[in-house]
Amino acid sequence: MTVIKYDFGDIIKQHRKLCGLSQAALAKVAGVGKTLIFDLEHGKETVQLDTLKKVLAVLNIQLKLSSPVLERMTKQAATPPSS
Repeated sequence: MTVIKYDFGDIIKQHRKLCGLSQAALAKVAGVGKTLIFDLEHGKETVQLDTLKKVLAVLNIQLKLSSPVLERMTKQAATPPSS
């Protein structure tokens, strides 16, 4: 699996602009404060996960978690039980 690191703030900003939204408009649609959008776009490192999920949902960005444990659990769930 290839991992590419992106600046989270840039991702949000580019998606917002492609959607034709101002920071204030995105904040309104997501139900968050416009200061939060500014902070996210400028690299704020701490934010409530629920709040972030609201912004990402409006921008149609999926947040995916990956770990060796999750991969193992996925494999186990996909493997039919042996008889």
